[in-house]
Amino acid sequence: MAAAEPKPPAATAAARRLARGCWSAFWDYETPKVIVVKNRRLGIVYRAVQLLILLYFVWYVFVVQKSYQDSETGPESSVITKVKGITSSEHKVWDVEEYVKPPEGGSVFSIITRIEVTPFQTLGTCAESMRVNNATCDSDEDCVAGQLDMLGNGLRTGRCVPYYHGSSKTCEVSGWCPVEDGASVSQFLGKMAPNFTILIKNSIHYPKFQFSKGNIESRKDGYLKHCTFHEVSDLYCPIFKLGYIVEQAGENFTQLAHAGGVIGVIINWDCDLDLSASKCNPKYSFRRLDPKHVPASSGYNFRFAKYYKINGSTTRTLIKAYGIRIDVIVHGQAGKFSLIPTIINLATALTSIGVGSFLCDWILLTFMNKNKVYSHKKFDKMVDAPRRGAGPGLGASEPSQQDCALTDARGLAQL
Repeated sequence: MAAAEPKPPAATAAARRLARGCWSAFWDYETPKVIVVKNRRLGIVYRAVQLLILLYFVWYVFVVQKSYQDSETGPESSVITKVKGITSSEHKVWDVEEYVKPPEGGSVFSIITRIEVTPFQTLGTCAESMRVNNATCDSDEDCVAGQLDMLGNGLRTGRCVPYYHGSSKTCEVSGWCPVEDGASVSQFLGKMAPNFTILIKNSIHYPKFQFSKGNIESRKDGYLKHCTFHEVSDLYCPIFKLGYIVEQAGENFTQLAHAGGVIGVIINWDCDLDLSASKCNPKYSFRRLDPKHVPASSGYNFRFAKYYKINGSTTRTLIKAYGIRIDVIVHGQAGKFSLIPTIINLATALTSIGVGSFLCDWILLTFMNKNKVYSHKKFDKMVDAPRRGAGPGLGASEPSQQDCALTDARGLAQL
């Protein structure tokens, strides 16, 4: 009688079962178990959540945001400006060459509307401005020779001299004299300034889509010579009156011209390139950029000087200019249909619909009266117990068909 072959040890058998289980998990298809709960309120909540998610993606994501398009923000842009018009002050007539700074015609420029002129300044000694800290004095001992105040007008000589008007005294300085406070004369240039015309020529380019366009209509009949901007009839005539810009920004022209300010001209190019190029049009908006409600930082002014010779000595006219600074700001976004963002957003929409199931499961298992019954029916629990009376050929941990049974504490009749 042949000897019985030795049976493999339990560890080897367990390893084989694990290997078979891994291969089975790799090739098998798993699908979730579906339980239908006959509850009208829960069903309404479930369908309502699905409907809201569907409406969000269809209306907002795809219609409003156009998420099926590939997009590009921040177009490449160029801006050229030109101002025309004349005005007058109490003493002279001013043309473009004098009241526009800088004259190159870039996207940022200033139109002078009021000036404070200090004429015939020469290098010498004179009383310091009373607006400078520690400038007032009673005697020469209050003034330190050689002291230089960065906010002052010159180097102190050490003498205490009478101020330009009144009985006050200030420390004497060596510099351009007289200082601005002592002899400045104010002149208002804004009388005819609202009628100044400003040409804003703008071209944009979206390199991703190789799309370019400008804001001037290509006509050969001298169209630009007799038109002004109108949002409906003359959209492609970018010639604006200064008064119109200030009015659209919600400002009072006289007050703005007196203290100065910064106005932004915003050109927005939002283009849907799935449509024709004629549907891509500029949109203009205007608003004040400097904080007018903060007195310490509102307004706009700058200084410059004009130099000349009188009897061989250098003389200058110092001008403190108040004006309206125009900042032309260009931005926009272009979009065109692309398959990749469409697929990504469709997949996101289909996945998000599952939020309704998650919400209803949470309500079902947390707040419903029979939540424990639902939990037993939703989750199957398998008891893996060692087989009693197993022979030596069967591993102690190998379950029998009866032991690997699904436990169900309560029946379907309780639902």
